[in-house]
Amino acid sequence: MHTIIKPRRGLAQLDLAEVWEYRELLGYLAWRDIVVRYKQTSIGILWAFIRPFLTMVIFTVVFGRIAKLPSEGVPYAVFTFIALLPWQFFATAFAETAMSVVGNGYMITKIYFPRLILPLASIAVGIVDFMVSFVILLLIMIWYRTPVSVHAWALPLFFLLCVVFTIGLGLFTAALYVRYRDMRHLIPFLTQFGLYVSPVAYSTTSVSPKWRFLFSLNPMTAVIDGFRWSLLGTTPLYVPGIIAGTATSIVLLVVALYYFKATERIFADVM
Repeated sequence: MHTIIKPRRGLAQLDLAEVWEYRELLGYLAWRDIVVRYKQTSIGILWAFIRPFLTMVIFTVVFGRIAKLPSEGVPYAVFTFIALLPWQFFATAFAETAMSVVGNGYMITKIYFPRLILPLASIAVGIVDFMVSFVILLLIMIWYRTPVSVHAWALPLFFLLCVVFTIGLGLFTAALYVRYRDMRHLIPFLTQFGLYVSPVAYSTTSVSPKWRFLFSLNPMTAVIDGFRWSLLGTTPLYVPGIIAGTATSIVLLVVALYYFKATERIFADVM
């Protein structure tokens, strides 16, 4: 018995059923990435807490105390840490996903498996960091006696939006990285630039109304506003921005999936 693998074209090339058949490999690679990330570190998974916590402290001092940016009536530390939750997930998962194909080139050149598994497995690292940071957020909210909003039920929906956007951008970048190794220099820049054009340290209410919709084309704006609305109930939802951010994320994911599948046949040749 032997299997003949033929290239597919059109809609047939996006075979999610095949990815499901390799779900055990997906789980193994996800666990491997998590273990490797924290292996031989003295404090292990606590790094998932330290990074956003130190960023929160810096933002609180610089933007909250010195610049005195408004925080919608809640402690600035809580205000900014809630935004850092989805941002930290995006920054971590995007970087891991973007480098997943090149980083596993030795596997691609030796055995066959759905290449889509590699970037999907990399998302697991960001999810673990998110879960650890979320526990810390609850402790911070208890410390500042900040109640959780009744809109908390919507939090998973905004996290799903963040995942969709991250996978889409990560897939597209991963496919480009195989062809253009200059992407290793662009990825940190995109992450750093995105931090400042996303409302992590400030509120979207400070953005001029005439620029509000354009600003909302960045899906992370909708995600962060959604997190603050879900947990604090203070940031009013800008419905056109939510729609724009969701539409942008879905279009990006669809385009990225097809671009990734269209270029994966050359992965082994250029590694």
